[in-house]
Amino acid sequence: MYGCPPMASMRAAARPPALPSNVRVGPGTVITGDHLTGPLAFRQFRSERDPGLVFGAHCTIDGVVFNVGREGRVEIGDYCYLQEALLVCEVEIRIGNHVAIGWHATIIDADFHPVAIEARIADAVACSPLGAGRAHPPFARRPVVIEDDAYIGPNVTILKGVRIGAGTFVEAGAVVARDVPPGRRVLGNPARLVGRAPAR
Repeated sequence: MYGCPPMASMRAAARPPALPSNVRVGPGTVITGDHLTGPLAFRQFRSERDPGLVFGAHCTIDGVVFNVGREGRVEIGDYCYLQEALLVCEVEIRIGNHVAIGWHATIIDADFHPVAIEARIADAVACSPLGAGRAHPPFARRPVVIEDDAYIGPNVTILKGVRIGAGTFVEAGAVVARDVPPGRRVLGNPARLVGRAPAR
């Protein structure tokens, strides 16, 4: 989607026809972008939880990909703005109110592959056509929480088990592998504290 379409047409796209039955959309929330309204809508959304995905009220969700496993659940609060982000969830991703997440940001709550060499090999076999039907070895999974009023810049990566404190400002390109206290500003790979978040 390019430019700013008329608000009436955006509202018409608020609930794409392909939306799974276990997805809840709050009042005034707008969902746009080919990932959600095109023929591949929710292609990687496999959650069996109900609800498996919750959008709060008055959010703008533009071109976001939700790759959610069978046991995963994503919850997004009110007045959030997400643009072309990727949320990869096996357990839980919780996003508070008034959160902005920039383009190409990735939030991931699991390793998705084991770390030990033998387990990695077994996982590679299970992923291949030769391993059809084989169980995947277990891997680490921990929920991600982003508290109210946080800003997540473009190309940020937030890894499993991280809690982003309220009012935090995560600069573009940061890789966040540890908790960030409320009201702080972080940048870099790995992300490091560089001061207070800008005043509202």
